[in-house]
Amino acid sequence: MANIKSSKKRAKTNEKKRIINLTRKSEIKTIIKKYSEAIAEKNLTAAKDLLNIAESKIARAAGKGLFKKNAAARKVSRLTQKLVAIQK
Repeated sequence: MANIKSSKKRAKTNEKKRIINLTRKSEIKTIIKKYSEAIAEKNLTAAKDLLNIAESKIARAAGKGLFKKNAAARKVSRLTQKLVAIQK
């Protein structure tokens, strides 16, 4: 543990941010799993709704620095490719 007061504060804020980032990542993973299930069942309406939710959450996470910009774009792109594939 840190000795300096500002270092102690920084350690506290880092821990808070770590927990927030964990919850954001797990939310995104959960939505992606639900989306994959909807794709497997070929449920287009649910898949489209979940894609919109996933896309906005991923974009928000990228804005907060949780993902890099290109990584977020890649994730969204792969999700949309799955939806387009079952629409054909």
